[in-house]
Amino acid sequence: MKILFSSKGKTWEDTVDERFGRAMGFVLYDEVNDQLTWQSNDRNINAEHGAGVNASQMVINTGAEVLITGKIGPKAHDILKKTDIKIYIAGNVSLKQAYKDFKENRLQEQN
Repeated sequence: MKILFSSKGKTWEDTVDERFGRAMGFVLYDEVNDQLTWQSNDRNINAEHGAGVNASQMVINTGAEVLITGKIGPKAHDILKKTDIKIYIAGNVSLKQAYKDFKENRLQEQN
């Protein structure tokens, strides 16, 4: 399974970014290969509009099956809900803790 986190950094110890469209970047965790991959979100951080929509397309392109973020706007939510990607909301915690909470079914799914 591939799990994507909106993130303030590139490692397990970095924090889930509460912003989705304007997150500093995204960390993709590939469980099969036990590999983390960082993707910068520089083009959307200061965008006047469309940051959530652009970030949603990036999420789709990664092949992620799960998105873990702090919160997500309505336009981005609507785009992702049209896919098979499940959206979960995590608090201000490390990626490692958010992953653990996800695996232990302690994160709220955004419907």
